[in-house]
Amino acid sequence: QVQLVESGGGLVQAGGSLRLSCAASGRTFSSYAMGWFRQIPGKEREFVAAISWRGGTKYYADSVKGRFTISRDNARNTVDLQMNSLKPEDTAVYYCAGSRERFGSSVYDDWNYWGQGTRVTVST
Repeated sequence: QVQLVESGGGLVQAGGSLRLSCAASGRTFSSYAMGWFRQIPGKEREFVAAISWRGGTKYYADSVKGRFTISRDNARNTVDLQMNSLKPEDTAVYYCAGSRERFGSSVYDDWNYWGQGTRVTVST
């Protein structure tokens, strides 16, 4: 079993930056793909970014490509999401996700573990 706890959300002005972090418990963290999704009320949870088990492969949603960077530290059992050039449309609750597969995907149902989320609000 893997437990995920996000941190780092908050309020930021458009154009600013935030760094989200996800701390994972469990000895198998380094075997899992990790990812970030986001959700706004009334909409489905959408894929943001994913990173493979060793960190060599990364995927991004088109809407965040070039602005967000996902990274992981398997020694510390953490995965981070650096968000730059934030826009009001990035406002959402951001969720850390873990997959028992070694390479992640953009499909919600492919992910096995979820954190409770951290809120990000980008003001104009």
